[in-house]
Amino acid sequence: MTNPTLSRLLLLPLSALLLLPPQVQGQEAAPPAEPPAATSPAEAAPEPPPVVLTPEAVNAAVFDGNPLPEKAPSPIVLKLQVLLDRAGFSPGVIDGVMGDNVRKAIVATEFVTGLPQDGILDAEVWAALQPLAEAPVLVGYQITAEDLAEPFIPDLPSDYGALAKLPRSAWRTPSEMFAERFHMDESLLIELNQGLDFGSPGTVIAVTAVGAPRSGTPVTHIIADKTRAQVLGYGADNQLVVSYPATIGSAAMPSPFGIHMVNAIAHDAAYYYRPEVNFQQGDNTGRLTIPPGPNNPVGTTWIDLTEPTYGIHGTPEPSRIDKTSSHGCVRLTNWDVEELAGLIEKGVPVEFR
Repeated sequence: MTNPTLSRLLLLPLSALLLLPPQVQGQEAAPPAEPPAATSPAEAAPEPPPVVLTPEAVNAAVFDGNPLPEKAPSPIVLKLQVLLDRAGFSPGVIDGVMGDNVRKAIVATEFVTGLPQDGILDAEVWAALQPLAEAPVLVGYQITAEDLAEPFIPDLPSDYGALAKLPRSAWRTPSEMFAERFHMDESLLIELNQGLDFGSPGTVIAVTAVGAPRSGTPVTHIIADKTRAQVLGYGADNQLVVSYPATIGSAAMPSPFGIHMVNAIAHDAAYYYRPEVNFQQGDNTGRLTIPPGPNNPVGTTWIDLTEPTYGIHGTPEPSRIDKTSSHGCVRLTNWDVEELAGLIEKGVPVEFR
């Protein structure tokens, strides 16, 4: 039996979800407004007993008005993450765990629907997401021989000198590849498919049905907000189109300030290591070219900015977005930066705040 894949899922357009106020004709467009920063609940809810995650439990999950569990994966949070991803407001890696990246995506949903913006799931936010909940959030996917034709390097080195000698910064395992394809944490994917062989054609695995990358509404202005660790993409009407959790610079190597333009977009990009310009990794004192691939230091995509050496790029470690620092650039998950790259063109301003 052929199982549904992401490309076959029919999702409602975002206009069915967003209640956007019309712009007054003749009125000069104001700078894009930002949703307020998400805030953590003042008091954590008591943790319920651990719940075994199954596709049936996740697809049947319904918000009951109670605070979401904060520490362990839960069916309702996993379902919420998929719905937010479908809406264009990325929760980052989907792991079933409530956290700051989920709260930021909720704030973005509240912002565009005119709801009070507190980053807390309530009945109004849940109702706003329901047009995107008609299709199951977990589906079956049948592994093909084509999937497994990808090169895999289980012992992929982390040292740049060793990595530069390889033909490609490849996936380590099939499970890593499938996790990224479906925007999932690898440990969650394995938990949902215990005992299954990800390296065997014909195996049917449970995956998230996040839908195809957004398209149709170009992003004409990007805000990289350092305080909230988030990238916000706006359309020509100054309405929020997409939002992504991000890692933006560090204290040692801060990101730039002001407005810089998109200079170029490189897909399946190589990484040009220049220790005298950026940073030194280990004992690597000379310049190196790290081959393209999902485990390249800049991930799968590089969006070059007019500010020299800075860009927006992917990552080989999606679960660490907004949990670690970067070397001055803006780091997104590979799937988020790929989506953003498809919505912009050269000359789009990127405003660092």
